[in-house]
Amino acid sequence: MHIGVQELIIILLIAAVVFGGTKISGLGKALGKSVREFKDEVNAKNNNSTSDKEKVKDE
Repeated sequence: MHIGVQELIIILLIAAVVFGGTKISGLGKALGKSVREFKDEVNAKNNNSTSDKEKVKDE
């Protein structure tokens, strides 16, 4: 099952009618913030993991 561009546009138009533009923009903002925070946490974990490996090599 593949969703094409036309189907995606129709879904977005229906969502805009049902929820309104302000709700959708707020949802997009919240989603973007969540993704950014997730990436920051993953990067922080990777940096900690890398520094832990370096500590083991130094010992």
